[in-house]
Amino acid sequence: MPRTNISDIYVQGLFGAKIGGLFTRPAWAFLLLVFTFVTVLMLQITSNPFLRAWVGEAPAPEGSSTSGDESCAFFFRESGPPRKVVMSITDFGGVGDGRTSNTAAFRRAVRDMQWFGVSGGAQLNVPRGRWVTGSFNLTSNFTLFLEEGAVILGSQDPEEWPIVDSLPSYGRGRERPGARHISLIHGDGLSNVVITGQNGTIDGQGKMWWDMWWSRTLNHTRGHLLELVNSSNILISNLTFRNSPFWTIHPVYCSNVVIKNMTILAPLNAPNTDGIDPDSSAHVCIEDCYIESGDDLVAVKSGWDQYGITMAVPSFDIIIRRVSGTTPTCSGVGIGSEMSGGVSDVTVEDLYIRDSAAGVRLKTDKGRGGYIANITIRNITMERVKIPIRFSRGANDHPDERWDPKAIPKVKGVFISNVVSINSTKAPLLEGIEDAPYEGICMRSVRILGLAPSVKWNCEFVSGFAEGVTPVPCPQLQNNSSSSWCSYSTFLSGN
Repeated sequence: MPRTNISDIYVQGLFGAKIGGLFTRPAWAFLLLVFTFVTVLMLQITSNPFLRAWVGEAPAPEGSSTSGDESCAFFFRESGPPRKVVMSITDFGGVGDGRTSNTAAFRRAVRDMQWFGVSGGAQLNVPRGRWVTGSFNLTSNFTLFLEEGAVILGSQDPEEWPIVDSLPSYGRGRERPGARHISLIHGDGLSNVVITGQNGTIDGQGKMWWDMWWSRTLNHTRGHLLELVNSSNILISNLTFRNSPFWTIHPVYCSNVVIKNMTILAPLNAPNTDGIDPDSSAHVCIEDCYIESGDDLVAVKSGWDQYGITMAVPSFDIIIRRVSGTTPTCSGVGIGSEMSGGVSDVTVEDLYIRDSAAGVRLKTDKGRGGYIANITIRNITMERVKIPIRFSRGANDHPDERWDPKAIPKVKGVFISNVVSINSTKAPLLEGIEDAPYEGICMRSVRILGLAPSVKWNCEFVSGFAEGVTPVPCPQLQNNSSSSWCSYSTFLSGN
């Protein structure tokens, strides 16, 4: 993926979200005449940015919508006819008995099938059975297909998870200095890759790794269940991923990635088992997924401190919709805390979060640098979520002593609307950073229900506007002079 200049993104993309949205006509015939006028009016509103500003609609990246029928799966571009060559892992000596190692079989299968890439690609089927394997790499123009009842099991031999270099935007392993373990399924520099099936399962059997983390005996950072690097045109769908050693799905330096109809599960106390972490990636669609995790369900990232700043590959044009799940220690959707390459143009909508520590969360810190801008969060339902909306700082989490305390992240343009949180225990907590306040926080129609009358918002170093918010927000969001910022024209101009 070509290196992206951070200044180009900041000038051209930060506040340049295109106006999107669709109007759905009434479906009831007997109301047709009554609603004709409303239909015409709303069609005019959706096509006119000034009228859209007047009705108070939030800006959104191109392709996003609040309609449950909408999909961002068009980010994945069909690459031609079906794979011409279809083979089974059994053709390469695979044995699905739950005991035999199939590492050599998977590696041989991908190596031999890569030659069909120039003539339409190949598909490797994994039939019903329990297929133990160590790490293996994918190839371009390739489909990994798990049939019904197929289970890929991560090897319990750490030697079958080889050591690879750290990512350049992190400068070291995320948990331990130096190199890191490769993911169970891995790919670098690939295009046109599909990982799908008939709800088969990929199980990382991560307890071995969690035990090493808890006992502080890890020598290298744990591997992901699936990591794709420098790759494009990726589809991951219709599978169950379980028990990842570390983050579950990690596209990094990727573009045109679609992750949909996935079930991602880990014990709720399993450490750092994030569900989906798009990292320094663009044009990412995450939709119709259910996630249970010991960390964030979805976390948007872009590199760590000075390493992410230097590499300057942002995450942008990301749509997260119709995701549900629970995480008792972290958030439904988080941005950061590693966001040093910048994050912009993210839409989060139609989210359902329950029994979690936080609903939506922005996480930054001194030393991160970078920016967070043009974030649209709407149509969110939460139940028994401790802190529904949280901006946090001060993690004191840095790769090494060379981090720059003067590298302060910039946060501007966070639009939050149509949020209902039931049985919350704390009001929103919005903590910006001194000398770099978070600007342009716009909230409309946000209801936090079940709080004691004495519970108040806690805000510091933030500014913006709130309307239709219960309970009454903090004074930093009650300045009427800033209300024009919530209009379309101002939002798009970046003022």
